[in-house]
Amino acid sequence: MTAHELILPPHAARERLDKVLADLLPGTSRTAIQKLIKDGRVLLNGEAVPSPRMPAVPDMHITVQMPDPVPEIPAPEPFAFPILYEDSDMLVINKPPHVVVHPAAGNTSGTVVNALLDRYPAMAEALQDSDNRPGIVHRLDKDTSGILVIAKHRAAQTRLAEEFAERETAKTYLAIVRGTPDFREKRIENLIGRHPVHRQKMAVVHRNGKLAVSILKTVRSGRLNALPVSLLEVRILTGRTHQIRVHCASIGLPVIGDEIYGGSAAGLAPRQMLHAWKMKIFQPVTGELLRFTAPVPEDMQRCLDAMQ
Repeated sequence: MTAHELILPPHAARERLDKVLADLLPGTSRTAIQKLIKDGRVLLNGEAVPSPRMPAVPDMHITVQMPDPVPEIPAPEPFAFPILYEDSDMLVINKPPHVVVHPAAGNTSGTVVNALLDRYPAMAEALQDSDNRPGIVHRLDKDTSGILVIAKHRAAQTRLAEEFAERETAKTYLAIVRGTPDFREKRIENLIGRHPVHRQKMAVVHRNGKLAVSILKTVRSGRLNALPVSLLEVRILTGRTHQIRVHCASIGLPVIGDEIYGGSAAGLAPRQMLHAWKMKIFQPVTGELLRFTAPVPEDMQRCLDAMQ
């Protein structure tokens, strides 16, 4: 990452901040500046700028954090992920925790896409039209494990992406949360958008967000050492960024191990205990309804076994 320290000039008065920054950083478009602001990479006195529409003020001290460029073509790397299903149109894997789905700044190797290019060299032909994400139709956070569906060709990718966008899929996660729910089943429906201050986080918002719907079911509660914890099944009807983590935290039940959303567990969990457990999806060519279950990973199972 490269940080550009800028002092806004006198002629910046009353201009939109994104326009001023694009003028001050040759080769950087307003669209690119807007994305940096959305991602919390443009700082005013150390705090994330809330909006690209913010009016510029002369002598403002602005820091622009430019991510390192991603290689144009990700390097193929050996494929070693458990396969749950495969046919000529699609692949379903059980993604391990700590694995990034596609290359991005700071993660240019060791991703699912790197592995796909090694196993399916023909996927490289689709790179130019897929923003270095050939076959990727949905994502899991780096530290979330479980079911990841991958398309093998463009027609399948288009159809599978439509299924996710139009909510034709059914997705159920397992989450170990801190606390004891006061419900057997609960529906959460609200808007999720960028946190108004911490721009790299998501939050429940009252406007400028996207509809997010989760259905939480309490499976069991107990203690992990002295910490009260519960196992939830979470069915999501939408697929917003960090949806389950934000929804659980919003009702005082953060996912344990999730340092970003308040789930710190004093070393009891090696990562956020969230697993994409079950999925129903239609085969993109034949239309057949397919069902998948990803076994619970060892680190999460150890936590479950230790619950008393």
